[in-house]
Amino acid sequence: MKNTYVRGAEARKIDVRTAVFAEPTHRTLREMEGEKKRQKKMHMSFLYIAFLCAAFFCFGYSLISYIKLQAEINASVDRISAYEVELNNLTLANDDEYSKMVNAVDLEEVKRIAVEELGMVYADENQVITYTRENSDYVRQLQDITD
Repeated sequence: MKNTYVRGAEARKIDVRTAVFAEPTHRTLREMEGEKKRQKKMHMSFLYIAFLCAAFFCFGYSLISYIKLQAEINASVDRISAYEVELNNLTLANDDEYSKMVNAVDLEEVKRIAVEELGMVYADENQVITYTRENSDYVRQLQDITD
């Protein structure tokens, strides 16, 4: 059999005189285990950090989107309120104009002009034809009425 030499496989030669006077550099087993546990707790893998960053950015994006939506909703509510005020103002103005037009027309004067100046006469009893309506609220004349 051939002897193989592996570096570091032999015992080290320690100078006893210097080792006795030197500070002890070794730690107890408990200290080493406690340090290993602390290092393990503090160690974060790349995937874990990447996951935390992705979660942080997703949360930030969601938060910004939520704030933007809230601002849009508030702007829409303000616009709707402005439109409601404008609608109320226009409705009041329309009602005022309608009242002015209705009050401006004197029906007695219209009747006087129609009878005296234009020669309107009231219909006789035999000129009025009454129709019954079946389902509509108006009557449409499609042809002339024969006597």
